[in-house]
Amino acid sequence: MQNNPQFTLDIWQLIQQGAISTYPLLACSVIVLAVVLERAWSLRGILRSTARLTREVVPLLGRGDWQGALDLLHTHRRCPARRIYNDMIESDPSVPMSELERVATERNFEEVQGAGSNLWILGTIGAAAPFIGLFGTVLGIIRAFHAIGIAGTGGFPVVAAGISEALIATALGLAVGIVAVVAYNYFQSRVERIDGALRIGSGRVLEAVAAGRRAHGV
Repeated sequence: MQNNPQFTLDIWQLIQQGAISTYPLLACSVIVLAVVLERAWSLRGILRSTARLTREVVPLLGRGDWQGALDLLHTHRRCPARRIYNDMIESDPSVPMSELERVATERNFEEVQGAGSNLWILGTIGAAAPFIGLFGTVLGIIRAFHAIGIAGTGGFPVVAAGISEALIATALGLAVGIVAVVAYNYFQSRVERIDGALRIGSGRVLEAVAAGRRAHGV
C-alpha cells in the first residue's frame, strides 16, 4: 500500500520558499506589530480620563473657581483634554467667548492629530501587502515555468509544486494586509471616539466658563 505524502506546515520553510517578496512582508509584519502596540499603549484610558476630568472641572468653572480648576488639571498630566482645558482656562477673562471657541477647536485638532499619528503606516501596509505578495507569486510562477523550460520536462506535478511555492507569497501578503487593515479601522474608530469626547468636553467647559463669568460679573 502506497503512503501519500502529508503536507507539513513549517513556517520558516514556507518563508524561504516564498523567496524575495516574503522578506519585505516579514518586515511589514514587524512594523504593523510595533505600531499596534504603540497606539494601544498611547490611546489607553483616554476616553475614561476625559470623561472624568470633564465631570470634575465643570462644577469648579461654573462657580468661577479658576484656580481650583487649574490645580485639578495639573493632576491629570496624561489626559489630552487637560491640555485643551488648560489653554482655555488660562486665557484672560476679558477674552471673548468666540476666541475661546477658536482656541478649543485648534487644540482639539492638534490632540486628535496626535492620537491618529502613525496610523497611516497601517493603512499603507494594509493596501500594499497583498500586492507585494502577488508580485512574489508572479515571480515564483515565472521561475517555475523557466525551470521547466530549461529541464525540457514538466507535467502537472512539477507545475503544481512550483505554483504551490509561488502562492506562499500571496498568502503571506493577504495575512499581513488583513491584520493591518483591521488594526487601522479599529484605531481609526478609537480616534473618532476620542475626537467626539474632546469636542463634547470642550463644549461643556465653554458653557461652564460662560456661567462662571456671569456669576462674577465678568
